Amino acid sequence: MPATIPKSDFRRRRAALMNLMDGDSIAVIPGAVLKTRNRDSDYLFRQDSDFHYLTGFNEPDGVLVLAPGREHGETILFCREREARSELYDGERLGPERAAQIVGVDDAFPVADLDDILPGMLEGRERIYFGLGDHPEFENRLLGWVSTLRARESGGARPPGELFALKHLLHEQRLIKSAAEIRAMRRAAEITCEGHRRAMRACEPGMTETQLEAELIYEFMRRGAKVPAYSSIVGTGTNACVLHYVENSATLKKNDLVLIDAGCEYELYASDVTRTFPVSGTFSPAQKALYEIVMAANQAAIEACVAGALFMDPHQAALEIMIEGLLDLKLLEGDLEEVLETESYRTFCPHGSSHWLGLDVHDVGDQRVDGEWRPLEPGMVLTIEPGIYVPDSAQTAHVPARFRGMGIRVEDDVLIGAEGPEVLTTHAPKTVTDIEAIMKEAP
Repeated sequence: MPATIPKSDFRRRRAALMNLMDGDSIAVIPGAVLKTRNRDSDYLFRQDSDFHYLTGFNEPDGVLVLAPGREHGETILFCREREARSELYDGERLGPERAAQIVGVDDAFPVADLDDILPGMLEGRERIYFGLGDHPEFENRLLGWVSTLRARESGGARPPGELFALKHLLHEQRLIKSAAEIRAMRRAAEITCEGHRRAMRACEPGMTETQLEAELIYEFMRRGAKVPAYSSIVGTGTNACVLHYVENSATLKKNDLVLIDAGCEYELYASDVTRTFPVSGTFSPAQKALYEIVMAANQAAIEACVAGALFMDPHQAALEIMIEGLLDLKLLEGDLEEVLETESYRTFCPHGSSHWLGLDVHDVGDQRVDGEWRPLEPGMVLTIEPGIYVPDSAQTAHVPARFRGMGIRVEDDVLIGAEGPEVLTTHAPKTVTDIEAIMKEAP
């Protein structure tokens, strides 16, 4: 079980979900399976986020069933049995008996018996809750079991009447973080910030983006985060204008900026941080001018992260600051209202400023409810990541040469608190003064 999240939290989550389920229903939540990388080598296993949220169980091929009102127990786990030869190669398995005790479910069965046991649990239920579209192979098996029950209706079988998307209930539940989840996310943020600090200290002209990425990964792993939360972006010069650049192979040049968008995963919870800094250790006047616009946008957006504000409010605050700054530098023409109406700002500001953060780096939960931007609530965690990008291209031929070839993004992780926003990632330097100071320190 994860060290940060107590077993009692997983029990409460399962109970809360069952309380939301309609009528005589059942929920089926499959875990992740091992995925082949090449031949007989697998990718590093990472548990499915929904399954983890409800169980904390970290073995492949698990299936959780929530069956409210079931006489012999409402929470059932299917998992792999103990098997000596497999454990010799891949490590110890819990097996059903120990898994039931450690996870805290009412009952557990071998996953090999799923075809024999689960159809009987489905029979007589009015509705099945399932992650529609998320697990295609398992979904086909589930539909097969339902079809078999329907074929037996004339003999008295009672198949479920409908299959319903689980995410409408579970993902709303995941959106508000518990105290234990927030502790895990704080730790993920702390480790990530140390990685960014290390990269700033190590950066020098002539090294490659790959080498700079290696500094990040080393710091993540040595502080207890086994993997990044997503593919790290380390882009220097015009590479920083490619929003999801992950090649990370170019050589750092003295007069360029480098943008690092990277975060670790700690006990499956993600951090997501972007910092942009000069390879030389000192911002040029043009770099500083653009950078301070993005910094001001970042701060304005954070200040808008208050309970009751709408999800879009931080982005709108950031966008207006960036437009005003670009107008002042003559990179945009017109006035604020005109630029907003024509969306001419999209040449330089092509993306939004926020997404939810949690077990997934782009975490679950609707940003709109009934077509309207949802209000922010205490316990939500979101990113604040305004950016300005000036690629050296035909589209920016009118821009003075001193600004071309820059991509600048400043991203923090922000917890909505009852008393205001809490920035989880303050330890990663982001002011011009602080960045230039840390880059003078020895690696």
